[in-house]
Amino acid sequence: MKSPNVYDIYDINSMLSDEEKQVRDSIREFVRNEAVPIFRDYFREGKFPEQLIKPLGELGVLGANLDGYGCPGLNNVAYGLIMQELEYCDSGLRSFASVQGALVMYPIYAFGSEEQKQKYLPKLATGEYIGCFGLTEPDYGSNPGGMITRAEKVAGGYKLNGRKMWITNASLADVAVIWAKLDGVVRGFLVEKGTPGFQPKPMHGKLSLRASDTSEILLDDCIVPEDAILPGSDGLKSPLSCLTQARYGIAWGVIGAAIASFEESLEYAKGRVMFDRPIAGYQLTQNKFAYMMTEITKMQLLVLQLGRLKDAGTMHHAQVSLAKRNNCEHALNIARMSREILGANGIMDDYVSMRHANNLETVKTYEGTHEIHTLVLGQLATGIAAFS
Repeated sequence: MKSPNVYDIYDINSMLSDEEKQVRDSIREFVRNEAVPIFRDYFREGKFPEQLIKPLGELGVLGANLDGYGCPGLNNVAYGLIMQELEYCDSGLRSFASVQGALVMYPIYAFGSEEQKQKYLPKLATGEYIGCFGLTEPDYGSNPGGMITRAEKVAGGYKLNGRKMWITNASLADVAVIWAKLDGVVRGFLVEKGTPGFQPKPMHGKLSLRASDTSEILLDDCIVPEDAILPGSDGLKSPLSCLTQARYGIAWGVIGAAIASFEESLEYAKGRVMFDRPIAGYQLTQNKFAYMMTEITKMQLLVLQLGRLKDAGTMHHAQVSLAKRNNCEHALNIARMSREILGANGIMDDYVSMRHANNLETVKTYEGTHEIHTLVLGQLATGIAAFS
C-alpha cells in the first residue's frame, strides 16, 4: 500500500471538487512565484506590497465568494482555499484580501443600497478601490457595543465623531466602512477618502503583521451625505455578521502559515546534521513533526466541513468560533515548534517560521481573541453567557 502524502496524510485533496482544486492551484502558483519572493523585504520595511493588489483583483481573490457586481461567486470552500494559499506567504497578504472581501465588500453587499453596490463593489473587486472596516476603538475591542463613535443627523447628511484603532488598509483605503451609534443604534456609514474630518493615521512600531497597513482613524466633525448610510445596517448584529465572515477566512488562512512552517522545518531537519545524524532522526524532533501533521490534518478537516455548512446555509457563528480558536492556537504552536527545530537560524528572516509565529500572535488576537471565542463556546455548552 502506498504511503500517504506527508503534507496531506488523510488525502483531503480528494474531497475537493475540480473547481476548488483549480482555484487553489492558480492562487498557489501566483503566491509562490510573485508574493513569497518579495514579502521578507516588505516585512523588514514595515510596508504592504501594493503592486500585488491589481493582480489579486485580476485573479478574482477580492470578494471571491460574493455573486454579481464583478465578483466571481465561488463557493466558500474555494474561498477558504484562497485564504490558505495567501497566508502561506504571510498573514499580512491574507489580511488585506480578507478585509477587502469580508469586512468591506460583504457589508456593502449585505446591507447596502443597490446604488451603493453598483458604485463600490465592481471597483473593490478589481482592486481599483481599496476599503477598510472601522469598528474597533482604543477602549472597545472585545466589547464593540461600548463604542464611543457617534453619528448625528445634520442637514444633508450625517456628522461623525470618534476614533477607530487597529484598522487594516486604512491609510490605503478609498472608502471606509465606519460603524457609529446613531440615536443609540449601531449603523454603518461609507466614508470616502478625502472627506473633511476623516484622517487615517498610520501606526508604527509593530513587531507583528509588519507587512500590513495598520492605522487609526480620527473622525472630527466628519460630514457624509445622506446616501452614505448603509440602509440595511441595524444594530450591533450587522458588524458582528461581518466579523463572522472574516473569522471564517482566518480559520482557513492560518493553515497556510502552519503548512509553510512545517514544510520549512521538515526539510531543514532532514539536512541538518548534529552528532553525526540528521536532527530529523531524533525522537524529540519527530514528536514535533507528529504533532504538526496531526494538527494540520485536524485543522483542514474542521474548515472543510465548516465550508460545506456555510455553503449549505446552516453554519452557526459558534462553529466559526470553534474553528478560529482551534486553528489559530495550533498554527501558532506549529510555527513556534518549527522555529525551535531551525535553532539559531530560525531567528533570521531568511526563514519564514518566526515571521509566521510573529504574525500569528496578532491573528490569534484579532477578530475575537482566543478567550472571547472560548466564552462563545462556553455559552453554547451551558446556555449561560459569561460576558454581557
